[in-house]
Amino acid sequence: MSATSHQQHRRRRTYALVATAAGLATAGALAAALPATASPAPSGKDGHGHGHTSRYQDVQLLSFNDLHGNLEPPSGSSGRVTELQADGTTKTIDAGGVEYLATHLRQAREGNKYSVTAAGGDMVGASPLISGLFHDEPTVEALNKLKLDVTSVGNHEFDEGSKELARLQNGGCHPTDGCYSDKKFKGADFPYLAANVLSEKSGKPILKPYWVWKKKDVKIGFIGVTLEGTPGVVSAEGVKGLKFKDEVETINKYAKELQRQGVKSIVALIHEGGFPASTSYNYDCDSGSAGSGVSGPIVDIAKNITPAVDALVTGHTHNAYACTIPDPSGKPRTVTSASSFGRLYTDTTLTYDRRTGDIARTSVKSANHVVTRDVAKAPDMTALISKWNTLAAPIGNRPIGYISADIVKDGTESPLGDLIADAQLAYGKELDPETDLALMNPGGIRAPLTYAAQGAEGDGVVTYAEGFTVQPFSNTVNLQDLTGAQLVQVLKEQVSGTNAASPKILQISAGLTYTLDLTKSGADRVVTDSIKLNGAPIDPAATYRVAMNNFLAGGGDGFTTLGQGTNPLVGTDDLTVLQKYLTANSTPTNPIAPPAADRITVVQ
Repeated sequence: MSATSHQQHRRRRTYALVATAAGLATAGALAAALPATASPAPSGKDGHGHGHTSRYQDVQLLSFNDLHGNLEPPSGSSGRVTELQADGTTKTIDAGGVEYLATHLRQAREGNKYSVTAAGGDMVGASPLISGLFHDEPTVEALNKLKLDVTSVGNHEFDEGSKELARLQNGGCHPTDGCYSDKKFKGADFPYLAANVLSEKSGKPILKPYWVWKKKDVKIGFIGVTLEGTPGVVSAEGVKGLKFKDEVETINKYAKELQRQGVKSIVALIHEGGFPASTSYNYDCDSGSAGSGVSGPIVDIAKNITPAVDALVTGHTHNAYACTIPDPSGKPRTVTSASSFGRLYTDTTLTYDRRTGDIARTSVKSANHVVTRDVAKAPDMTALISKWNTLAAPIGNRPIGYISADIVKDGTESPLGDLIADAQLAYGKELDPETDLALMNPGGIRAPLTYAAQGAEGDGVVTYAEGFTVQPFSNTVNLQDLTGAQLVQVLKEQVSGTNAASPKILQISAGLTYTLDLTKSGADRVVTDSIKLNGAPIDPAATYRVAMNNFLAGGGDGFTTLGQGTNPLVGTDDLTVLQKYLTANSTPTNPIAPPAADRITVVQ
């Protein structure tokens, strides 16, 4: 698997608007009443609740995204959401876990005969041990039980390559690890859609580009795409033999094909997203005007997707929003994202017009809901988790280290990022005593290390399962030589090139220091004269031995200069490296304290 960042993917070009916007419509337009000739169908009934069929039929669309195999409730900040209160304050709510997600979805479907459930990609990959250890078969089983109808692929569906993705879709035992029980893995009951992922050999999509949901005389088409930039955030091996096409052009192409087939109601499932102005899940990003409170790649995409598409379910950025963005004709169109890790789900009402076969867009309503943990657990999910935990327990429950407090992954420079970089530097020195420093991509750090016990291990104990959740990609830790000039360029690539709009700040090992001046722009935000190693300025002509994972060594996350290193040496996997460091540097009586995260001086 490859480590990847969920920060904004900068689009390689800006689209010309298909048509001049006729004027921004506010969110109020979406909440407008149905046409005077119709009224919404009461729950569980057609039309007006009478025996005859009404012209209009409400269809419930439930959606979520970026589950990443989080079957058990995520820990720390990964298992909480922020809720905006009426008085302007915020509160945090514990959320997530498929035992609760199943209950919430099943309750939401009650009384809704016309209900379809869709997802926006990254259902698997970067998963905790209970799923990742078994190549995410447990998550596919859980999604089958959740009655997921359809999902797009995300970038993480390619962590183990297209052949493994095909196995998750079609079933069969893992080619290396075999079957985990006496029952053959049957694969996903739902289709993975990959409209913009083509085989280089055939030039055709590797999986279905679209799928049509039908219920009596109502039909809605779903087109699924992942971000065009997937090759930049997945290891080269994971996308070998594949081409990733433009999201807008692909969706518009297949929207026409669906229309030719008589399908006029269309939803796009897009594994690309945006950044709302607030981190609160219930923030109104239409409060100024349609979509004014959200930014990022999805805005450009949404403004250029054909008006034939009625709603967009998005993902990738792990953010929460349910708002509108004007389509090319200037009319508002619903765009949603349900955070990540199963903490939220979105409930959208699509009003289907039987006369036209299309969605009455002015009546679309959408909102995100918290997957709270105050509901009954779904027994079938509890049984599924128990089954796989029993298989994983001998490996996962083993202690690998001890910490004195939570070691978080949040912030420009994080305590956990420092810890992982230090671990990779220590391992690098084992391979080659001349190793000078280590660099770690922030997107490869998937969860915090929490002090509170996850099971019976006791507070402060770090188990193998917890380490796996932090670094689940099985990346190798490699060494390579860079000149001082190249090292400076690498640090500048954090805030320039493809990372200019949304910086990816590398986590750095002890001894490397510099100033990040956010009052400046572009590459100038990294102050060249401030870059020092063990107190000495970087010598542009000198050679430095640098430790990093193979994802970075291949130039991933926009760090093209790292792909130019020389004298490579491939080491063991990153989780083993973290485990070695924790075991060597902590005991029950002398645990590791969170690093100070003071290596990067940030000027704002």
